[in-house]
Amino acid sequence: METEKNSVLIVDDEAINITALSLILRPDYNVYVEKDGLGCIESAKALKPDLILLDVLMPAMSGFEVIVHLKKDHETYDIPVIFVTGLDTDTDEEKGLVLGAADYMNKPYKAAIVRLRVKNQMTIINQMRLIKNLSVTDALTGLGNRRYFNEQLEQEWQIALRQKKNLGFMILDIDHFKIFNDTYGHLAGDEVLKHVSDIIKQKLLRATDKNARWGGEEFAIILPDTNLNGVLEVAENIRKSFEATTFKLSEDISANITISIGANSVTPQLNDSYSISNFIADADAALYRAKESGRNRVCVAHS
Repeated sequence: METEKNSVLIVDDEAINITALSLILRPDYNVYVEKDGLGCIESAKALKPDLILLDVLMPAMSGFEVIVHLKKDHETYDIPVIFVTGLDTDTDEEKGLVLGAADYMNKPYKAAIVRLRVKNQMTIINQMRLIKNLSVTDALTGLGNRRYFNEQLEQEWQIALRQKKNLGFMILDIDHFKIFNDTYGHLAGDEVLKHVSDIIKQKLLRATDKNARWGGEEFAIILPDTNLNGVLEVAENIRKSFEATTFKLSEDISANITISIGANSVTPQLNDSYSISNFIADADAALYRAKESGRNRVCVAHS
């Protein structure tokens, strides 16, 4: 399978510079272009490029001013910037690096040097991305881990707060999993956990939905812009899928498992005492009621 190309945003007010840099980089990267600072800021937010090549001397807003805006915004602060400019004094280069630039290239530039500087930055970017992905991924199931879940829930909570939208959430727990492990062994239990993650991924149809292994035999799902009825519908769909699935453990042994789910949905409010911790606790309490009332069922918060 072909690896997706990294992306570069080129920002320069001179068309000839944009054309030259595009010709150098387009064979290896997805290239986007802007002609001024405001366009750079807007495209950086919308496109999330891996790297920005930014001219310093531009009308209305200089590259130095642009990088200040980028580094103050949580959506763009971690996008590395290479200044590409005719300003060639040590003071200018020092200023660019102090403001957070990853590198500094002087005009006129050589194609080979541009390629190498960009390649070096992309290597760092890809290595850091790999490290981060490994740190937030559950090794057994391939789902996000608890750290990933915490980061995503905080992010989605803030989005729902700003946009005044519902945020849905559920916790799933495999019923009688200790008995299953004692009966079939932990290796079989691990295989079931992998199957569970596969079913969850299949049932979440939107790219915005997030899933994670909460811990042990528990899983968590975040459903942005979803009210309680919507969360309940997704939860029941998942529960019924497990109820109808036979897990093949070997040539001779198959087993059926069920799950219990605690579901919740709220619209976060400013200056409200209801916090993310309350949000999770209410879903967890609903899961507890599902277990206590017979398992293989969905219970909703605040019911």
